[in-house]
Amino acid sequence: MKITPDTKAQTLKNTISSYPQRIICLTEETTETLYLLGEQDRIVGISGYTVRPPEARRDKPKVSAFINAKFDKIMSLEPDLVLAFSDLQADIAAELIKRGVNVMTFNQRSVTEIFQMILCLSRIVGVEEKGLVLVEKLQNELDAIRLSASRFPTRKSVLFEEWFDPIISGIRWVEELIEIAGGECVFPELREYQAAKDRIVSYEEIIKRSPEVIIGSWCGRQVKKDKIRERVGFDKVSAVIDNHIYEVKSTYILQPGPASLTEGVRQIHKILAHVHGLCVDAKIAPQEKIDKDLV
Repeated sequence: MKITPDTKAQTLKNTISSYPQRIICLTEETTETLYLLGEQDRIVGISGYTVRPPEARRDKPKVSAFINAKFDKIMSLEPDLVLAFSDLQADIAAELIKRGVNVMTFNQRSVTEIFQMILCLSRIVGVEEKGLVLVEKLQNELDAIRLSASRFPTRKSVLFEEWFDPIISGIRWVEELIEIAGGECVFPELREYQAAKDRIVSYEEIIKRSPEVIIGSWCGRQVKKDKIRERVGFDKVSAVIDNHIYEVKSTYILQPGPASLTEGVRQIHKILAHVHGLCVDAKIAPQEKIDKDLV
């Protein structure tokens, strides 16, 4: 067959249009994103910590924790792309690269960067239009929550606890979602720090700032409200005095992906509406299990 410029172009087009077909997701947010894009059949392996969506946990092979992985199992699944997150998975990524695997590591830490991750992933798998539709849907819901929060007579000050000993305040995307939901963060200056160690806050500083609401999400551990109340000096904190201590499960809010932009922010908005004695429209109400004190 004679090779012409047209056939060369077609051959090149066929080659570059072959998007990744065997993807391993080392964290939950890329798994959930691919499911929302309708591209879940490409996933051949997931993190053992994945709970969203439930069908992923039920159907997909588990190949990793957060900072370690089953390398032989990953290799046996013959991935053409592995998706990782942040410097915390740098060692996993490095080992896979040494073994000849294509690795894409995201590092999203803000609401805008979460949207960018979704769009980037949609392009990687060749479904950019689906990605644009998904981002628009998520943005519209955030706008609806922001509008609902405008009804609040004041913006309650909120301490978000990512961990309890030492107390670690919220990372950037969490703090941004608290503001969208109608609250005001008590440690806004710390949100820019990626490392948890740089967001440690003391009892003394919390007592001084006296947040009106405390929301705990202790990285998979159940929030012990009595332990918060019993902290030395916390009897002077507004949230303790007025009994406004709540929990949002970490799977909803500490995932830098679709979960935090949907269920996570919905639950925070529900908490703040409850504090104000207001109801939330069913369209933006939580869909999952919520703190029992809100029922």
